[in-house]
Amino acid sequence: MPRNYTGEYKNYQGTPAQRKRNDARKTARRKMVAAGAVKKGDKKDVHHKNGNPKDNSKKNLSVTNKRTNRSFPRTTRAGKK
Repeated sequence: MPRNYTGEYKNYQGTPAQRKRNDARKTARRKMVAAGAVKKGDKKDVHHKNGNPKDNSKKNLSVTNKRTNRSFPRTTRAGKK
């Protein structure tokens, strides 16, 4: 069965709440680009230390590599050992 990308966008990515969170993440990235901490194509992510993408204060942002930032904890509860 082929994946329904249009349906997924309508049901999740296109929702107002998700769009707001995405805008907050983009704002954080723009702040770090302006500060010179990251640049386009550097394969780095802007990490929110407290996990709240709405808190874009300087003390809450840090730069990490994509693999670390997008990874999930490898625990037995997460399905990995």
